[in-house]
Amino acid sequence: MQIKGKTVDASKAIMTEMIMPNDTNPIHNLMGGNLLRWMDVVAGICAGRHCESYVVTVSVDHVSFDKPIPLGDVITLECVVTRAFNTSCEVYVEVFSSNIKGKNTRRCNDAYFTFVAVDDKDKKPIKVPALLPHSAVEIKRYDAALKRRQLRLLLSGRLGKKQAKELQAQLLSDESLFSN
Repeated sequence: MQIKGKTVDASKAIMTEMIMPNDTNPIHNLMGGNLLRWMDVVAGICAGRHCESYVVTVSVDHVSFDKPIPLGDVITLECVVTRAFNTSCEVYVEVFSSNIKGKNTRRCNDAYFTFVAVDDKDKKPIKVPALLPHSAVEIKRYDAALKRRQLRLLLSGRLGKKQAKELQAQLLSDESLFSN
């Protein structure tokens, strides 16, 4: 069976949440664990749309908590698939916060999630559709995803140093591996 490619926009997901007292820490800012849960949920929806199957989270990396998100703010989580591999895909999630009136919008957090697609019956990994990036940003994220994947696999011991050729080349260049 031929797996067809899908565009980035075909699986984009957006989620909005209001920060309530139960979501905050003692200084009335959103707790990181609550934010990570929401990020995982929306990223899983995005990955599931792309893969057209159930997906399971296999890694989260480069989580950045850049700005605190206070009680009462409204957050918008936006995510896109950055690359699809054999049975997995990488999803980039950005978090924006604003007040209830939609003012003072700022980018607060981001992270990369990796999901594996599984079949309905046995929950075994299955092939996923290719990603077809079009814009300059999509292509940049697509190219960098292979290097991030190699780093994840290298750090987990599932890939040898000599096999991570794109990562080696990246580490010798001036560009940031996690730039957007």
